[in-house]
Amino acid sequence: MNAIFERRSVREYTNEKVDEEKIQKLIDAFQAAPCALHQTDVMELSVITDQELLKKIEDNTNNSCYNAPLVFMINTKKDSQFGERDASVAAENVMVEAFELGLASVYVMGGAIALNKFPEIQKELGMDEGCETSVLLPIGYPANNGKPEDRSKRYKVVRK
Repeated sequence: MNAIFERRSVREYTNEKVDEEKIQKLIDAFQAAPCALHQTDVMELSVITDQELLKKIEDNTNNSCYNAPLVFMINTKKDSQFGERDASVAAENVMVEAFELGLASVYVMGGAIALNKFPEIQKELGMDEGCETSVLLPIGYPANNGKPEDRSKRYKVVRK
């Protein structure tokens, strides 16, 4: 439970590359995510480490990946009833696993929306036709050691 309570959104990363073993563990966390109605064909993942492609994303999304050395681009079928929800659940799995591996991440929707205006870039990043980007997850080593905020009373809770 520490990962759930202690992880935080990070928007500044070091230049240190994430090694293949950790990337594979993050992919495994993505693959383990639940999906609505067991519709596993509505979501896909592009794992981006290529510096030129990362720069292309940054340049076209107003730096929404915060110069992270690794970006997970979670895409869903445009006509999927549950795709975006599935993408959010998968993103949470990846972010919790990233924390466990000593990495940091941030959930980015604005950059995903911006990237959807550039289908040629999405295709270059490996996205299938008929899909759209639902979530971008910049991932890397945090540039500072900020503390997580107290989130124990963020939302209204009704108990009956």
